[in-house]
Amino acid sequence: MIDPHGGRLVDLVVKGKEKEEFLKEAGGFKKLKLPIYKLRELENIATGLFSPLEGFIGYDDYINIIKDMRLSSGIVWSIPIILPVSEEMFKNVNNRDIITLTDVYGEIYGTIKISDKFQRNKEIEAREIFKTTDESHPGVHKIYTEPDYAIAGKIRLFKRLDYGDLAKYKLDPKETRKLFKRNGWKTVVAFQTRNPIHRAHEYLQKTALEMVDGLFLNPLVGETKKSDIPAKIRMKTYEVILKNYYPKERVLLGVFPANMFYAGPREAIFHAICRKNFGCTHFIVGRDHAGVGNYYGTYDAQKIFEHFKPEEIGITPLKFENAFYCTKCESMATAKTCPHSSEFHIYLSGTKVRKMLSEGKLPPREFMRPEVSRILLRYYAEKKR
Repeated sequence: MIDPHGGRLVDLVVKGKEKEEFLKEAGGFKKLKLPIYKLRELENIATGLFSPLEGFIGYDDYINIIKDMRLSSGIVWSIPIILPVSEEMFKNVNNRDIITLTDVYGEIYGTIKISDKFQRNKEIEAREIFKTTDESHPGVHKIYTEPDYAIAGKIRLFKRLDYGDLAKYKLDPKETRKLFKRNGWKTVVAFQTRNPIHRAHEYLQKTALEMVDGLFLNPLVGETKKSDIPAKIRMKTYEVILKNYYPKERVLLGVFPANMFYAGPREAIFHAICRKNFGCTHFIVGRDHAGVGNYYGTYDAQKIFEHFKPEEIGITPLKFENAFYCTKCESMATAKTCPHSSEFHIYLSGTKVRKMLSEGKLPPREFMRPEVSRILLRYYAEKKR
């Protein structure tokens, strides 16, 4: 099976008696309340999804990631995973201090042993990570609403997040690796999505499934834009599509508990590395992966993989062009396989699909399976009411 990124799967989840002892000590430390999106990152570090990270990054890693898309060790890493703090806390903590990490209600989730603290350069951070300083970009906006200071250090996790109805699909990397092995899958392709699956997605997944042993359908369920369809609704669409149109023994559905950064090319690298940690050998990269607005080129997220040697990332990107239904071919296709002009192509923008659904109209079945459309239609009807 493919090795985790950096060669070792990180495990910083504290259990049993050790957990009890840590919790007793943690109550006496200074406390830092974290919003839910930072608690997700805390858990993802602890479970090994963000291997080789063992904590929130320090200044050297911060600078190296921004400048070269590498940790200070030289390992490829494209998104800085930072723990922002107020100026007051920044001034009142020192290296080797242990800080208790809680939710906004004071419930203890973990600790961090400080090894570094630094002030962020938000303008450079935004420009390099997102290729813009425009605060209309959701990732840039997030940076500018966070504190200017950060602490770094190794973490420990005591309490897991509650994923409610999605809990049955919440699998840690060590669990997916066991499942892949049990299924006899030596090659596994991962598909990243934050949207309901339409026919173009299905085409990419099934084309990839012709090349490998298994498909890991891995929808993101962390923080997204307000306009994105909620994870609970999206999961229903994945369930119905898998039930009716996919071979059950060759597909695994499991959630990706990360937040969206909308960092386009850099996020494609980040998403690939996380799927490598899950145990996947291949990763689908389509049109405008992790994009938003017009900040990135259509296929920039594919081109960025060319900046690294294949062994540096370790997971194989499968690069697909924009797929559509061709009424002349009477099948799904891309520009690589279809000779016909765009007048015969059915491809709808997300904006147009949302407008149709909000008006009570079903998108063409050539674009989206009717079972999926009906779930979304009910969602938009309820939202309208």
